[in-house]
Amino acid sequence: MTRVVFLLVPQLHLLDLAGPAQVFSTAADLGHGYTIGYVAEQEDVPTAQGVMLRAAVDWPELTADDLVVVPGWRSLAFRENGDMSAATLDRLAAHHAAGGTVASVCAGADALGRAGLLDGRRCTTHHDLQDELARRHPRARVVRDVLYVLDGRVVTSAGIASGIDLALHLVAARHGPAVAARVARAMVVFARRNGDEQQASVMLRHRDHLIDAVHQAQDLIDARFAERLGLADLSAACGLSERTLTRRFTAATGLTPLRYQQDLRVERAEHLIAQGSTVEAAARVVGFQDARMLRRLRGRTPVPEAARGPVSA
Repeated sequence: MTRVVFLLVPQLHLLDLAGPAQVFSTAADLGHGYTIGYVAEQEDVPTAQGVMLRAAVDWPELTADDLVVVPGWRSLAFRENGDMSAATLDRLAAHHAAGGTVASVCAGADALGRAGLLDGRRCTTHHDLQDELARRHPRARVVRDVLYVLDGRVVTSAGIASGIDLALHLVAARHGPAVAARVARAMVVFARRNGDEQQASVMLRHRDHLIDAVHQAQDLIDARFAERLGLADLSAACGLSERTLTRRFTAATGLTPLRYQQDLRVERAEHLIAQGSTVEAAARVVGFQDARMLRRLRGRTPVPEAARGPVSA
């Protein structure tokens, strides 16, 4: 069981909170162990959109498996709102020091910075706040114009809808791409990266088409990407010939079915390596017979800077 605790501050943006909360709630509905809680320094928390929220003032007992998320608030330059006591900032720092993960959406990155969690780490925030974040926290390494950044157990996102992308990535890291794909489909979302940045999730990056047979093949590969899947098995499941399936799959995704499966394996292996696994162990988990193929494919498949594994603990 993983507890996800949202730390609420006055004038928070509803979507900064609701998007990630919906991702973890949907994952829980699909049978994955998440409980969601809300804490604040006051029971009644006004939002930027005018809705009053109710939160607990006492923090639950947290473990290293748990996640604390700080949604963003209405702020032009971090000067407005977002006030937190030293005790609250200490709670954030203590959770990370105990092995837990902390995340922020939009202006919430400033809270992580004030807790000392951005020093020496890559991070990001909303594009309107990036310069101010760099000014306020000069030891942070601000990555500009990306949806989210992972550095160790500190995860920051650009805000608003990108909080959904961040949460989907965390679900994929814990449970694999197939589970994240099911959550995304249940929420009717497609996650994309900003500008020319590559989207971190393979299974979402190649889902923006309307060909049912290809979606069916992707569903099967997503669920069994670590197994041996022959093209004959895929085509039979989709009711198409091998040649027709390959042609339609490639036209819709830009990849052959084999390349799609390989990219899923490499992405999952990257998650495992980022969490401390050896390359050899990760290769076995994702279905490679040995690490040589994984090493070769990792060299072929670039990993976006924002999605790389930890630099700092």
